[in-house]
Amino acid sequence: MEKIKLTQYSHGAGCGCKISPAVLDAMLRSDSKEGSFPLLLVGNESKDDAAVYDIGDGTCIVSTTDFFMPIVDDPFTFGAIASVNAISDVYAMGGEPFMAVAILGWPINKLPPEIANRVLAGSRKVCLAAGIPLAGGHSIDCPEPVFGLAVTGKLKRENLKRNDTAQAGSLLYLTKPLGIGIITTAEKKGIVEPAHLQQAVDAMLTLNAIGSDFGKLSYVNAMTDVTGFGLLGHLCEVCEGSGLSAEIEYSKVPRFDFLDQYIQQKSMPGGTGRNWESYGSKIGSITGEQKVVLADPQTSGGLLVSVKETEAPLFEEFARKKGYALKPFGKLIHKTEHVVNFL
Repeated sequence: MEKIKLTQYSHGAGCGCKISPAVLDAMLRSDSKEGSFPLLLVGNESKDDAAVYDIGDGTCIVSTTDFFMPIVDDPFTFGAIASVNAISDVYAMGGEPFMAVAILGWPINKLPPEIANRVLAGSRKVCLAAGIPLAGGHSIDCPEPVFGLAVTGKLKRENLKRNDTAQAGSLLYLTKPLGIGIITTAEKKGIVEPAHLQQAVDAMLTLNAIGSDFGKLSYVNAMTDVTGFGLLGHLCEVCEGSGLSAEIEYSKVPRFDFLDQYIQQKSMPGGTGRNWESYGSKIGSITGEQKVVLADPQTSGGLLVSVKETEAPLFEEFARKKGYALKPFGKLIHKTEHVVNFL
């Protein structure tokens, strides 16, 4: 089969395709009255990662969907990354996934079905690793290749982690390094070093399954995953939903250590600018480099975790035993003029 570069068939890449926060707010704004659903614990109002519904016996169902255009050229890897990314929303709520169905849009006049078969094969491998079936799905003829999953999960109500329940004084942790958008843009421009791309791919392929474990920790008071809005965008959602602000130390923010060479070559996705236009006014004094990294759209990014400060050593030891060397990069504080401030 002829080698096909999937990213050439799409105008965007991965979560960089996401509609900006400001435009999305305008789309979702509604004056219509919605019905009362007291057992719907998490819906649209909190800008959270997934919907959560209490089925009445202390067990909650978690429901989410996520899909995007190719982030890498290899179809198997694209299907795998898209699946890790979609399943992450369940983990970000503290839940455990138990089933997925596929969402496939395919340009049938441009790309052969065998390529789509490889996308689905990558998805099946990830679902198997997550211990869930890829139980079905839906496909359409589409101008650009699109793939993702709708995922269903579950959790105990007391283990639910929201993005709007953070507490002042809590420390902030991130489980994956930033820079995915910068690196994948460099790939599209043909300037990326293979070793750097592989590090980014390895990060995107890492399941955020530790979120299910964090869900059981009472001192974790809020959690979300960092995707298309960048770290600043998702941190703003945590802060605004919780009525707080944040102080962060840029030098302590986890990020790939080779980003400078790509930033110097202007390897930034369009989503970075759209993100900044949406929330830049909420951010304190920041340098150009910091803006490029912290507003960089992440695909299959890490978990942003808010932890009660007094329990930080216990949390870090728990994470270490799970294979994560985590250190805080910031702290949540009472509300200030800016949503996010820099130390």
